[in-house]
Amino acid sequence: STGVRGTAALKTVELFCSHEGLLLDYEAAFTEPVGESWYNLGAHFLWIGDRTRQLDGAHVEYFRGLENPIGIKAGPSMAPADLVELITTLEPANRPGRITVITRLGAKHVGEALPPLVEAVQAAGRIVTWVCDPMHGNTVSTDTGLKTRDYDAVLAELEGAFAAHEATGSRLGGVHFELTGEDVTECTGGPQELSVADLSRSYETYCDPRLNYAQSLELALRIAQRLQRRRLTAS
Repeated sequence: STGVRGTAALKTVELFCSHEGLLLDYEAAFTEPVGESWYNLGAHFLWIGDRTRQLDGAHVEYFRGLENPIGIKAGPSMAPADLVELITTLEPANRPGRITVITRLGAKHVGEALPPLVEAVQAAGRIVTWVCDPMHGNTVSTDTGLKTRDYDAVLAELEGAFAAHEATGSRLGGVHFELTGEDVTECTGGPQELSVADLSRSYETYCDPRLNYAQSLELALRIAQRLQRRRLTAS
């Protein structure tokens, strides 16, 4: 429309940084007092990994001293009572926006594992934002040792998370993907129907396999369709 080209908001972006707080010596180097509170200045948002979330562990002790927004990765081994205790330990004041629970349950477990977690948090009256990470719970290795993820499994966990939140009267507040705009071949399936044999064609990651441009766009469209159906149902 008229005047859009000159709109400053369309020419700028507000960028927020996030990462897992894994190496505590590294994170300590970025931790500084701001006023009367302590912040990790290396990121706006940090999360505790599923392997380092022990209630009596050093990571929880470090994180509970921060004023940054905090994420908690929750895998299939997370017990509902442990999740509630972890949330309460990290944010006893129960302030909105402080705690994000990032579930990474896998397509095989999301349907049975997610509802009890949501219901336990609801029953405890804890205020959290729920995010689905459908990548890490669906990582497999090929016969040649390449890590990969299948598009259908990623989509299945995402759909399962939407369904579980709707069934429990909750709301999925976000998604966590590892993706790139490049035409890599690191995850199988998707619109291009990539097979395991295709992976070696353009496998460029040094860490975890990423969705490529076509796979990412298809997932974005699926999410948009799901949100549109929810709006139509609500109206």
